Amino acid sequence: MATDWLDLPAPPALPGLFARAALRRGVRGQSLPELGVRCPVTVDPAHLARYRQLCGFLDAHLLPAPYPHLMAFALQLQLLTDTRFPLPLLGLVHLENRTRVLRPLEGLGPFTLSVQLGSLQPHRKGVTFSLITQLHDHFGLLWQGDSGFLSRALTLPGNPAAREASIELSQSALAQWPAPANIGRRYARIAHDYNPIHLCAATARLFGFPRAIAHGLWHKGRAVAELGTRLPNAGYDVAVRFHQPLLLPGEVQLLASAPDSSGQFSLLGAGQQMHMSGTWQALR
Repeated sequence: MATDWLDLPAPPALPGLFARAALRRGVRGQSLPELGVRCPVTVDPAHLARYRQLCGFLDAHLLPAPYPHLMAFALQLQLLTDTRFPLPLLGLVHLENRTRVLRPLEGLGPFTLSVQLGSLQPHRKGVTFSLITQLHDHFGLLWQGDSGFLSRALTLPGNPAAREASIELSQSALAQWPAPANIGRRYARIAHDYNPIHLCAATARLFGFPRAIAHGLWHKGRAVAELGTRLPNAGYDVAVRFHQPLLLPGEVQLLASAPDSSGQFSLLGAGQQMHMSGTWQALR
């Protein structure tokens, strides 16, 4: 079945989408429709500068690899609040995130940004699905992201797909940084992701957390910034899995394997608790 694309002249306004997300209740089906949404976008230099500062990226001529995820947030929310999307948004858990930089992320646009749904898959705690995001310029596909989410609102028969085993590489300390109590609010102002679990203890407690937790994509942004020259300008893939949430305030340490065309990294907190694990590799 061909994807049913919604073409917009610009990214949608967020307030109405937040209201739709908050009001969604219940499950409306057991499969995902072939839906997608896309629109033209350009980069706001002031917004980009704030993101670079918050995540520790140098003021280089290339866009940071995770940045298109932020550009796509309104389109992702548009898709997830579509009446044909069957799952409630509240309670979705971001499990993993993959970024592929096919060509150097040069310039500020214009670009075409698109988001579409992957398929539902069984999981031991519910179901998973992915949001597939692509950034095109006038030469073609430039960047692709894949975000995997868990929903506990639905179960499907079958077993989760087995993960391919990998050889663990030796990792050494690369950097460490604090995660202050207000980092969730600071990141939300840039990413526009005002999920209550990230904002303050009072709103996080409504969802079972004793304190606010850090955004997973802030973790990834900080880690990618610190990986620095381990990553080329283009032709690579960075994938992460999110493990235990980081309660705020906190502090984390980044470990990474030696510079190479492929490698592994980990983000650890107090007591060596694993908050995020990841890999990078050159694209074939």
